[in-house]
Amino acid sequence: MNKQMTARDVVAGLTDGMTIGIGGWGPRRKPMALVREILRSDLKDLTLVSYGGADVGMLCAAGKVKKVVFAFVSLDFIPLEPYFRQARQSGSIEVMEIDEGMMLLGLRAAAWGLPFIPTEVGLGTDIISKNPDIKVIDSPYDDKEWVAMPALRLDVSLIHADRADRRGVCQIAGPDHYMDDWFARAARETYVSCDELVDTDYFHDPAQARMVHWERSQTTGVIPIAGGAHPSSCAPLYGFDVAHFKAYAASAKDEAGFQGYLDRYLGDSEEAYQQSVGGLDAIRAIELPTY
Repeated sequence: MNKQMTARDVVAGLTDGMTIGIGGWGPRRKPMALVREILRSDLKDLTLVSYGGADVGMLCAAGKVKKVVFAFVSLDFIPLEPYFRQARQSGSIEVMEIDEGMMLLGLRAAAWGLPFIPTEVGLGTDIISKNPDIKVIDSPYDDKEWVAMPALRLDVSLIHADRADRRGVCQIAGPDHYMDDWFARAARETYVSCDELVDTDYFHDPAQARMVHWERSQTTGVIPIAGGAHPSSCAPLYGFDVAHFKAYAASAKDEAGFQGYLDRYLGDSEEAYQQSVGGLDAIRAIELPTY
């Protein structure tokens, strides 16, 4: 069973109007090489579901997004993602803004094949008044009301992992795998880029197997791309690129805007992109953030 693919193969199988979940968290372990391949494509009218960072901002800036379902879109040390902010303020995208926990429940509902999961989160807040698709229901067991968080069913999820084998076993070695296991299970197809492709025997070591967070049957394709999370981090391999994020954010105020950023960095391949930021050695030399 060989699930190895290229980023170009993955994007060639995507279609306009899809709902795409993107794993990671803000500027952390985002599948940015796959996002860049979408930027090189003609895809449009996408619905994104993401604990968002530059993945969301770039795709919005490129005019590829119809709707974003999100709990936040942030570069962390730069609180407001600049291009997502522009898209929201201009009204060029539809949004479903929800609580972080509600989004997790929506992914779990999709993974479990449920239409919704009841929760107290959101009661009495503008989450309900601003999202008419989210209903409040009566409990059949007592007189309480519950928010019925609807399933967030995904056509495709894109995730970045530290390591994977060709069968689709994926490892996240950092201290937090965020919600990537639920993104994998909530999607009809899941494509995982990884910094290192390993032999299956690697996972015979229990210490390595403990860092596998979803079943390989959930992985549709594996795409080896060392450094593929840049400019986001992939702990413990490399941190997020503060200087690059600052240049990216500054481009939102430049006359050339996002097109100027693309002209400088994107290139016609991931190899060209990585050369524009100093190469793989430079990416792997980025220090991990300290909190």
